[in-house]
Amino acid sequence: MSLSDLPLSYCTNVHPGRSVVEVEAGLDACTVEVLGALGRPLAAGLWLAAPVIEELRQDTSARQRFIEGIGERGLVCYTLNAFPYGDFHGERVKEQVYLPDWSAPARLQYTLACGDLLAALLPEGVDGSISTVPLGFKHLPQGEDFQSRAIDALLDWSSQMARRFDSCGRRVRLAIEPEPFCLLETTDETIGFFSTLFAEADRRGMLDTAREYLGVCYDVCHQAVEFEDVAESIRRLDADGIRINKVHITCAIVLEDPADNVEGRELLAGYVEPRYLHQTMARSRTGDVLRAVDLDAGLARDPSPEWLAAECWRVHFHVPVDAEDLGPLGTTRGELKKALASVINDLDYAPHLEVETYTWDVLPGGDRPDLVTGLVGELNATAELLDEISAADRA
Repeated sequence: MSLSDLPLSYCTNVHPGRSVVEVEAGLDACTVEVLGALGRPLAAGLWLAAPVIEELRQDTSARQRFIEGIGERGLVCYTLNAFPYGDFHGERVKEQVYLPDWSAPARLQYTLACGDLLAALLPEGVDGSISTVPLGFKHLPQGEDFQSRAIDALLDWSSQMARRFDSCGRRVRLAIEPEPFCLLETTDETIGFFSTLFAEADRRGMLDTAREYLGVCYDVCHQAVEFEDVAESIRRLDADGIRINKVHITCAIVLEDPADNVEGRELLAGYVEPRYLHQTMARSRTGDVLRAVDLDAGLARDPSPEWLAAECWRVHFHVPVDAEDLGPLGTTRGELKKALASVINDLDYAPHLEVETYTWDVLPGGDRPDLVTGLVGELNATAELLDEISAADRA
């Protein structure tokens, strides 16, 4: 059985964070309040955009105050989200969140700087993790040499982080996060890429380093939206020697029987919003999967006959992980339970666990709880679920 004994974290990408001042304001207004309401240790899974990282890099005294401030707030930090490079709370994020991709020098330099900062933030004797973009987005242009440039950058990152460990004893691992419509989205694509990556690392005499420092962030709702068997997916990654360095505890929207569930389709149309991408997939009764790069009101309210005849839709919209349903809509909480059971029962190491519902600000409806109450509900429900799975394993 493998379960991290670190405090659960929630990802602070739910807060705006365009500057150090804004990041700290989110910690004070929300994270500290969540900690007080929980009554048990809490980790801040920090999202620090490139301008914030640069601000801390240029001002060493501000950097030290920031690091000390985490502990003074009663928090710990062992994981960063370095997926969104820029403003994750602008009017329109959509496909821009995947830029710069891993062929761009800016992505490598930003992620190295995140690694340096996290090494300084880590509690004594704790390894760190950084989640990152799954190479790039399939609907954005890539050059013919994209994969080789991305592999060069990733191996460069791993070698520099290995040298940092040798110098200071703080290990930080990278966690590439597969996502629908990205260059790494399915388990097959992820395994295929890592096979190529590890072969190149072996050719360069650095296979052990690559296996130690490069792995995945398993965002449960991403693979659920793909209609993958999440437990089998986790076992396959592990069998291929690909470390799951981090697990994003997430749930997506489910629409069952769209032809008859008119109320559900109308409610789903309310989840259409302009900021984030909401990749949508539908499984037909013969097992084929239909794919839409983003949810729109036309798809929800007036789908084509093929979409209407599907048995089930799944939508990449992160909804509260303690919700079994959303009225006439369902959630992938059942898949989350299967994934966490596989993490606990099938892995002989303990990935970092982080709740990542970044969409509270764009959830429809006026009756949702305030953010602190919502996050406390998610974290409590997750802790209870982990206890339930662990107890079942011991029985």
